[in-house]
Amino acid sequence: MFMHKKILNSPLYIWIAFVLSSILFIFFSQIDIDFSSLFYQNGFYLRGSLYETFFYKSVPIMISTFAIGSITLFLYNTISKKNILGIDKKTILYIILVLSLAPGLIVNTTLKENWGRARPMDIVQFGGNKEFTPAFILSNQGGNSFSSGHGSAAFSILGFALLARSRKKLWITLALSYGVAVSFARIIGGGHFLSDNLTSFFIVYIATYALYGYIIEKKI
Repeated sequence: MFMHKKILNSPLYIWIAFVLSSILFIFFSQIDIDFSSLFYQNGFYLRGSLYETFFYKSVPIMISTFAIGSITLFLYNTISKKNILGIDKKTILYIILVLSLAPGLIVNTTLKENWGRARPMDIVQFGGNKEFTPAFILSNQGGNSFSSGHGSAAFSILGFALLARSRKKLWITLALSYGVAVSFARIIGGGHFLSDNLTSFFIVYIATYALYGYIIEKKI
């Protein structure tokens, strides 16, 4: 089908959804404020809750566990000349790029450090003193809201799910569900807008599938 045609190994509908959602959040930016306001009442009342704290703190632990585990397996395979879970040089290169390209270079280094978008908890509408600006619009507010670093890191677990040799759809679903859970935690805590997390999802999804196609499948 036309909608399943792939660009950089991602279905065309993913690209269309990314473009349409971006346009929506630029021209109807009130959506971000309205969504965040669902969790605000004299403060973001779920900030510091068990759910918000757990998923916020779980990200570096999760990423470190997967990364260190992969490197350990690679070293073991190299020394023992075995191939447990297929972790070879090509796979290690893929994992390094999955964890560094989209979450690191694109989201944290390029977007968060330069866009200046104020976080929900810091804008006037939610008791702060900074000005709200729509997603994708450069701001002078000195914030780090756009896009979500925790969200991008959480969604990068997708890269490991794609390496699964069985029940791949299940692992992909679990990886994306974890990303959604972390993103929701960042929203209810006032750390990010809906658009921040959705943008991180699309960036990581597209970059991860592109790397998988180029390095692992060698289709690109």
